[in-house]
Amino acid sequence: MIKGLFILGFGGHARSVGDIALSTGFDDLLFVDEQAKAGEEFAGFPAVAVLPSNAAGVGWLMFPASGDNARRRAQCESALLPLATLVAPTASVGRQCEIGQGSLIAHQAHVGPLAKIGRGVIINSGAIVDHECVIGDFSHISVNATVAGRCRIGAQVLVGAGAAVIDGISICDNVIVGAGATVVRDIEVPGVYTGTPARRAHG
Repeated sequence: MIKGLFILGFGGHARSVGDIALSTGFDDLLFVDEQAKAGEEFAGFPAVAVLPSNAAGVGWLMFPASGDNARRRAQCESALLPLATLVAPTASVGRQCEIGQGSLIAHQAHVGPLAKIGRGVIINSGAIVDHECVIGDFSHISVNATVAGRCRIGAQVLVGAGAAVIDGISICDNVIVGAGATVVRDIEVPGVYTGTPARRAHG
């Protein structure tokens, strides 16, 4: 069984990833971030600026740990090793779900049965993605956001903290749903949507 994980990043989200990785059975971590400074560490595990030259030979996995959707996509697409998928022990995942490589289901999150979670997705702490939802690659369902059943969320979508998407809604790629917004109709044009009901912000 693989016990080591290279975590790509060393920001707040990466440290949350490290915490979850340790709780799911990994016993060795190395954070890799070009801005890491000598001597930095989290929970006793070091951060380095450059991936070790022998990384491909040590039998570890990688995890893209940027909270930014575009950066996380770049991390996935440039990964030199197989990507881990992390599900926190306090998360709830229903039967017959599909969860893509490099995705994170964080503490107290709920993913309902028959949901399909793409590659490099974050379902953050306390978020709900209900039954039969489809979440596109490199999207982020933020803390305490709710995506009700049978929704289809595109790629590189951010559903902000505490936002709600009602049952059966579709959202196209490259949309930001602002914190606390409520989406009550399909979103077909990329952009930033705020308010209740959510409307596209101009300017």
